[in-house]
Amino acid sequence: MSYTPVVPVGGYAGWKFLSRTRAAQATAFTGSPSVQREESYFRTKIGSVRTANELVSDRRLLSVALRAFGLEGDIENKAFIRKVLSDGTLDPKALAHRLADKRYLELSKAFGFGDFSTPRTQLSDFADKILAAYETRSFEAAVGERNGDMRLALNAQRELATLAGRSTSADTKWFAIMGSPPLRKVFETAFGLPSRFAAIDIDQQLTVFKDRAQRFLGTSDPAALADPQKVEDLVRLFLLRSESTSSATSTGTGATALALLQPATGSSARLLQSLAK
Repeated sequence: MSYTPVVPVGGYAGWKFLSRTRAAQATAFTGSPSVQREESYFRTKIGSVRTANELVSDRRLLSVALRAFGLEGDIENKAFIRKVLSDGTLDPKALAHRLADKRYLELSKAFGFGDFSTPRTQLSDFADKILAAYETRSFEAAVGERNGDMRLALNAQRELATLAGRSTSADTKWFAIMGSPPLRKVFETAFGLPSRFAAIDIDQQLTVFKDRAQRFLGTSDPAALADPQKVEDLVRLFLLRSESTSSATSTGTGATALALLQPATGSSARLLQSLAK
């Protein structure tokens, strides 16, 4: 059996509960027999994998690898994943560089099949690194089965801390956010942007994101999201707007597989108005 995370309520109240109990819940989840079995299999087998084809041919290994990067939805797209991995990342024309979602680039870089004669699967600490990411993402996915918004919030909290510390320009960081479906969803919802927003010119999108960030977060530079309080402000606004949208439409339908709108509390609209002032 696997431990099922507890998320007793939705919205920001649910987020505060999850924040307080996350460490204990994550430990219980990763210690469950089902998770331990997959980790043991990965540790035992991954050292013998030297090519992208060998990884893709083993569904259990591939499942762990993809989950570690939040790409478990591609488990059936074996030819595509094989190409991403075998192309590597050193060639600017490699497939991973041409994809907007940079999780594929990170996946390919981590395994190194197309970059080096000896892939990173042969390194002594490789399994530890992949399994640490696997545990984190698996717990987030389990939380998401209870509440999709919470999964998005956890992902944003983790990803933005890393992104903020990169030695790249503010615009490059924004493009990374726009290229990550889970992060884009959080920002679009938090900033009150319509679903059709992604269809406009990319430079116009950048301008709008920066303007809204300045308005709601007090900064247009994603580097400022290294401050946990800034991320907390973003998550709070995201959850309040999501609740408000759910209340207005009177539906429990999920916007996407990663973001299921939750029933709103009666005070969410008033809290949202207060936060936006």
